[in-house]
Amino acid sequence: MCSTFPGATAVSEVSIYDWPGADGAAGGSPHLHTASTEAYVVQQGTGRLETLDSRGFTTTPLEPGTVVWFTPGTVHRAINDSGDLRVLVVMQNAGLPENGDAVMTFPPEYLMDSDAYARAAQLPSQNADGGDVTAEAAARRRRDLALEGYFDLKAAVLEAGVAALADFHAAAGRLVRGRTDAWRGYLADGASRQAGTTAEQLAALDAKETFYMQEARTTMGERKTRRIYGMCGRIQAWELSETVVAGR
Repeated sequence: MCSTFPGATAVSEVSIYDWPGADGAAGGSPHLHTASTEAYVVQQGTGRLETLDSRGFTTTPLEPGTVVWFTPGTVHRAINDSGDLRVLVVMQNAGLPENGDAVMTFPPEYLMDSDAYARAAQLPSQNADGGDVTAEAAARRRRDLALEGYFDLKAAVLEAGVAALADFHAAAGRLVRGRTDAWRGYLADGASRQAGTTAEQLAALDAKETFYMQEARTTMGERKTRRIYGMCGRIQAWELSETVVAGR
């Protein structure tokens, strides 16, 4: 992802897993983000986004052109119906999602033990081409474990309503609580700095000063030929390029 993308967001392209789960539906590991909003822009293929949030259980169809986003605390599961579902993912608060903001829906015994959760969530180092069979096997195992907990959580929400999410939300909060100091650093260097810069620019415009525009520049993101194993699917990221954008 480009951590310096406009608005302190991060962008990646995700090919949703085509691995069938225990219910026959193909997809990735259900999870939530504790402090970041996530958006999908569907590029190709068809599928569904299952969510557990303040509305209970909902399903949103995914097809090219669909844009859907979900706020922190939304348990989400991307389902790949066509086999080639690919989405552009835009994440709020670049730095947080890459550093433990997400919590997967593992069974309760894993959520109550941070060491057990970490062992279940960890993937081995991946090859530069993203084709490591060991990493794939580990990603499949943790997806299946997340589905195990998700099916129980979904059934509880369907039976008892949104109150059934409270215990999972509390467990997710406990698991990430020790990371918040580091996250404040990402926030200060990212979204907070961006907001401060914009405030300074507005003040400059009020003062009839446009000097800051002299520092305008164009930056490219370089697409890496590497797809790593993520939670929802294979991730293709962009990194800052040293290439200078030439004029005509």
